[in-house]
Amino acid sequence: MNEPVVFPPGAVWIGSAHPFDLREAYLCFRSPRGWGLARAPKEAHLFITADSRYRLWVNGRFVARGPARCWPHAQAVDRLDLTPYLQAGPNLLAVQVYQPGYSHFAYVHRGNAGLLAHLVCDGQTALVTDATWRVRRDPSYHEWVPRLSIYQAGVEDRDLRLAEDWTAPGYDDAAWPTARVVAAAIGNAPWTGLEPRKLPLLHEHDLPLTTATMRRGRVAGPPGPDPHEDLRRAWAQAQPAVLPAADEGWWLPELAAGETAFWVFDLGRGYTCQGWAEVEAASGQERVLIGYSEKFQGREPYLSDPATYCRVRMTDRFRLRPGAQVVEGFSPRGGRLVIFQVVGPTGPGFRIRFRVRGIEYPLTLDRVPTHPDPILQGVLDLCLNTLRACLHDGWVDNPWRENAQWIGDALTAAPALAMVCGDLRPLRRVIEMAAQGAYPDGVLPGVFPSEAHAYTVVDFNFQWVELLATYRRLSGDEAFVTAMWPTLVRMLDRFARDIGPDGLIRSQPGRRLFLDWAPISKAEPNAIYNLHFLLALQLAARMAAARGATAEADRWTGLAAGLRVAIRTAFWDGSRWWDDRERSTCSQLGTALALLTGCHRPDEAPALLDALAARSLDPTDESPLPGARPADPQRLVLASPYMHHRVFAALRRGGRQAVIEDIIRLRWGRWVQAGFPTAWENWNVDFPDGSQCHAFSAHPLYELLAQEVSDDELP
Repeated sequence: MNEPVVFPPGAVWIGSAHPFDLREAYLCFRSPRGWGLARAPKEAHLFITADSRYRLWVNGRFVARGPARCWPHAQAVDRLDLTPYLQAGPNLLAVQVYQPGYSHFAYVHRGNAGLLAHLVCDGQTALVTDATWRVRRDPSYHEWVPRLSIYQAGVEDRDLRLAEDWTAPGYDDAAWPTARVVAAAIGNAPWTGLEPRKLPLLHEHDLPLTTATMRRGRVAGPPGPDPHEDLRRAWAQAQPAVLPAADEGWWLPELAAGETAFWVFDLGRGYTCQGWAEVEAASGQERVLIGYSEKFQGREPYLSDPATYCRVRMTDRFRLRPGAQVVEGFSPRGGRLVIFQVVGPTGPGFRIRFRVRGIEYPLTLDRVPTHPDPILQGVLDLCLNTLRACLHDGWVDNPWRENAQWIGDALTAAPALAMVCGDLRPLRRVIEMAAQGAYPDGVLPGVFPSEAHAYTVVDFNFQWVELLATYRRLSGDEAFVTAMWPTLVRMLDRFARDIGPDGLIRSQPGRRLFLDWAPISKAEPNAIYNLHFLLALQLAARMAAARGATAEADRWTGLAAGLRVAIRTAFWDGSRWWDDRERSTCSQLGTALALLTGCHRPDEAPALLDALAARSLDPTDESPLPGARPADPQRLVLASPYMHHRVFAALRRGGRQAVIEDIIRLRWGRWVQAGFPTAWENWNVDFPDGSQCHAFSAHPLYELLAQEVSDDELP
């Protein structure tokens, strides 16, 4: 499953001179002074990884950033072709490593920071990371900064007066400390295993900018500790303005002390991206802030309030130095709108040019999806945009506030991608990373790599079984399924221990049943939770039988049979499926899962299918507010955009394919007709930080195209 990566003797993990130089640390590494090559190599490859993220320059030229997200015990190693960058004589490798010093939703912190690299030129080791490298913390980055959000790492607050051109070959690093050896190349915690990068390097390119709005105003007092709050306050007090411009994208703001100007650029859709700027004739007193937003609020960009649940503050700040310079941070951000703010006083002749760099998975379509209906063609385009935006070094929830990788995102996005592209690597990687992060009791994490234990969503374990079955069906890769089989067996056996005397399972302490925006009861025993487990058992039994694993097939088939009877006894009242025993909600999701798992009698199916279709075709939405409950408990609770893939699967299995297009035309078509470029996470995203570009909602692309293929993914 995980091919080992071999580093030569002498290659070690290296780090800062101080072992506890961890918090918001930007460490600058330079290869040994005097290092060079007798001749330009015909072939040169660098094997490199870092904890947690790196950027690489060779002889002053930027090459790449990495590594791909990974668990420390299965550290991903990038292989970079350096042949075009190396030369005969002296050469310089300069690497900047960022270590936040804490875990978040895409990174696991283990109290260490490090860089590991090995350069091979024409088949011979030419350079390794060792104690001859030089290292220094970048003093231009402020150490005490707030988090971007609960999901991500720190804001960047940078003083460019303290920045140096340390990536240039001619820079003198004689005063820098030598690197500290942190660990052997392999076998020492936390990096006990190394594996090659499983996904392609991301593609970086300039994005076209469309000016959405401009403002001019004043700032109140000196900068505060939170750049995002500074930007929000100044924006609220500024007024629309037309700012002076020159040729070739340059802007010429003349700002006195306390004056500020804003430019908002629309990228057209959500992207993982990085705003940056070129500056000439700075006085050294200017500040540049770069913020990101995913949606408009009226005609203005939505600027998050960090006091709300997600704590989103997507703004970085830079204090300029005198003269010409590039204003650029370390980490990519994300969104549809990029906001640049300049705070004066500006120097005589000051000018600035704004740029945005898109960072995307190199996706090549084997098939461009088309549909004769213009609204449904718009839905296909909307969903393809969402797929592109949410495919990074794995499936990400959304590129703006979160950029986290959840099991559930892949459940709808991966089959959609399979409709237009034969690239199954992202799907395989999600399955593998979930298995690598399994808890000691066999339960899989909900989001990875991370230590977000509060988001251990247990029904994502059952969706992982669906991902494995989908990958097996699409790839025929039995070797990978064999590698995953022990994880599958251990996980299902763990959940089987939760079956109570009434034949139903209940949640595990501190772990969530399921995530969904719909106002569905989560009281226990819960129908949806049990139905998801039933579906997983049925799929697992089917895979086991196909693989000749008779013992597992028989065990899971028996468990499924008993669970199906218990579910029908507890939640079916003769006309509808309830989500709990108290009969507080009955939902489309529960009804669809009951149909998909065969908990109904054949004569009951037509009325249930009619009810599913009627609720989706009713344009009334449910409340998006947390804790909301439907006004009429007798009415099916509308499934969220994400969980509509269950509704569509049930309708398709029941021979109601024609109505699927009607539902998509009504519900996703509203976004198309309103001009939105991507799919939302819920029918209404007016709540704070609601996302308009979300992987959960990308699946109608699959549903519109799946009618042309055999649909045997469900039992």
